[in-house]
Amino acid sequence: MLQPEEWVRQHCVQYLIHEKKFPIALINVEKAVLINGLNKRYDIVVFNPDGSLCVVVECKAPKVKISQDTFDQIARYNRTLEASYLMVTNGLNHYYCTMNHDLESYQFLESLPNYNKKSI
Repeated sequence: MLQPEEWVRQHCVQYLIHEKKFPIALINVEKAVLINGLNKRYDIVVFNPDGSLCVVVECKAPKVKISQDTFDQIARYNRTLEASYLMVTNGLNHYYCTMNHDLESYQFLESLPNYNKKSI
């Protein structure tokens, strides 16, 4: 059954493929990951061609307000995953940031960069 969060996830995958030009083969959806000894599940990740993580996406249902807690959640996941970019969306509002792993901080962006095999 198509739940609200799944609707957001499917539209986000289409955005990554059609708007940002990420190859389908580099996109992975809803997989378990071990974070600080706990089993968690990410919504969407986009890999770089070398297998490292480029983007981690957290999807929420449209009725869920995106807050600082949402960013803190994805930032905690990303301490283990170490993706270059984070995206949080509820299908209506989309937020993007780039990570500085050394300072454990993020900087907001207007959008994700388009896929470019040489620069991502």
